[in-house]
Amino acid sequence: MFRHPTIPSLPALVTATLVASAALAAPTLPGINIRWDNCYADGGAMNKAFACDTNTGSELAVLSVQLDTGMLDVSGMEVRISLKASAPTLPAWWSFRSSPVGTVDGCRPSSLSFLVSPVNPLASCVDWGAGHESGGLAAYRVDEIGPGSAVVLNASAVPPSLLAQLDPSTEYVVGELRIDHAKTVGTGSCGGCGTPVCILFTSLNITTPVLANNRLFTGGANGASSQIVNWQNGQLANLVNQCSGTFNCTTQFDCATTLATASRRSTWGAVKSLYR
Repeated sequence: MFRHPTIPSLPALVTATLVASAALAAPTLPGINIRWDNCYADGGAMNKAFACDTNTGSELAVLSVQLDTGMLDVSGMEVRISLKASAPTLPAWWSFRSSPVGTVDGCRPSSLSFLVSPVNPLASCVDWGAGHESGGLAAYRVDEIGPGSAVVLNASAVPPSLLAQLDPSTEYVVGELRIDHAKTVGTGSCGGCGTPVCILFTSLNITTPVLANNRLFTGGANGASSQIVNWQNGQLANLVNQCSGTFNCTTQFDCATTLATASRRSTWGAVKSLYR
């Protein structure tokens, strides 16, 4: 946990801020990333600001992992994502199908999907399964980590004859969340598209035929912020994320609307907000 240091002088404060900023900027392999539109290394965006003015098109959140040591005989990926709105209840626009898959009880039951392979060209990242993956969305659980929240479970795998080898220091795309714009405007539209939402790549379990060789990742590969994306300038704070497996996590965080003045606050304050 970060603690506010004793500040003897302005130069000391500046130095502490620069050190904290450098620590977040430096890669902290191994770990996971999530970004809009592109993978982390290809310059994907942390925030998505959508005008909520069309029912066509979609948004992509790209999920990736970076390793510090290689892995042989990789068979699959188990992905857990948590999201929370800056509202007491989950907006209808974010009400997709719930667990089990096939239960149609949300305002936009078919607007969320999990793509096992990247759809956009990759420059610096690699598709972990080289296009041989199959799988998809496993569950969408509303209010699992509190009011206004949802947990998304996804999985993919390759055939036993095409097990993958993952190399260290390569960023591998492990899947993408696609959120379409259906029912955003007009008759039958679902409210809440403009509500800020915070999305956390909670955990990734990389599986192999030998259970003991599986690897679980719960932290950002490039600092805590690399496993977070925002919708409509949401601001995630007070993060607690402890997982012993894909289906066993204790995750809590707050999501608030980013104020216009927030960007002027010190970097040190922003760092502390993630780890309270």
